[in-house]
Amino acid sequence: MKITKEQLLKKLGTVMLPDSNLSLADIVTNVIISDKSVILNMELAKQQSAMKNSVEKVAQNIIKENTDAGTRIDVNITTQMKKPKPKPTAQQALSKVKNIIAIASGKGGVGKSTISANLSIALASTGAKVGLLDADVYGPSVPKMFDEETAKPIVRKVNDFDLIIPIEKYGVKLLSIGFFVKPEDALIWRGSMATSALKQLLNETDWGELDYLLIDLPPGTGDIHLTMVQTVPVTGAVIVTTPQDIAIADAIKAVSMFNANKIEVPILGIVENMSWFTPAELPENKYYIFGKDGGKKMAEKYGKELLGQIPIVQSIREQGDKGKPSVLIDNTIASEAFKETANKLIKNIDKRNTNQTPTKVVEMVN
Repeated sequence: MKITKEQLLKKLGTVMLPDSNLSLADIVTNVIISDKSVILNMELAKQQSAMKNSVEKVAQNIIKENTDAGTRIDVNITTQMKKPKPKPTAQQALSKVKNIIAIASGKGGVGKSTISANLSIALASTGAKVGLLDADVYGPSVPKMFDEETAKPIVRKVNDFDLIIPIEKYGVKLLSIGFFVKPEDALIWRGSMATSALKQLLNETDWGELDYLLIDLPPGTGDIHLTMVQTVPVTGAVIVTTPQDIAIADAIKAVSMFNANKIEVPILGIVENMSWFTPAELPENKYYIFGKDGGKKMAEKYGKELLGQIPIVQSIREQGDKGKPSVLIDNTIASEAFKETANKLIKNIDKRNTNQTPTKVVEMVN
């Protein structure tokens, strides 16, 4: 008796795989039938590999029952590796983001994250659609500054991709590595691990439509900064410094990095933080604790615009610790300073986009 390919597949189709809606016919990849042999190739998913022997025996018995004695029977079953889920590219994930703004500093402790948080809210208050990515993977502070330390972003399938959905607070879409770890845990990561985390936060997030995506960078000019410019086209950078000489020296290095050959990210302006101390009860008094006009002089020297001078006001620290950035408190010295800085930033972004070509992703930095 000689069985045809169609007949064999029909008979195999009557046997279902356990815990599956697939029959044996569905896992057949090839059938070769001759006068003296039947060769049947089948493929199981990796998670079904335990049933390989039983599937082989069932298939052999079906062939044996429907062929002549002495027919050579070869049933070959392979197991396939589970295909990795597709991942979006930065171009896909950020296709609806109009401007990507890096908030950087050469030195730590200058209040860069405070500036980033307040600027993002100030921008959102103008009616703009704003996102804030906390890229300081070693010391994430955005969750605390927005009182969202217990928040856990969900993952949702969008256009066949599994994407992280940002937390929304005060009109700003937020994402931080701090949402995925305990606040008290230290992230002891090598550079490659940190940069991989940044890429995932950039590429695998459903940012949606944004006018501005602010990226709060860690201090310095290291791996995270290079990974960012090699992953996304950065519209421009804002450099944060305090007036003191040591902070200015490091801020100049940050400017130099963004202006370097092969990187060439425009500097949108300088923000001088902690410009002076003003007591709440004596708002006209100014005490220049860290020196006077250091950021202003730096901006003038290097031909960059001073976007704002933010005073030291006790409420900035208090409101930041409470998770309610001070820009939310209307008609205060701090809120007015942040709003003025945001308005200057918007003008400079518009000027940059009008007068300069779009920034390209950096291909290689030696």
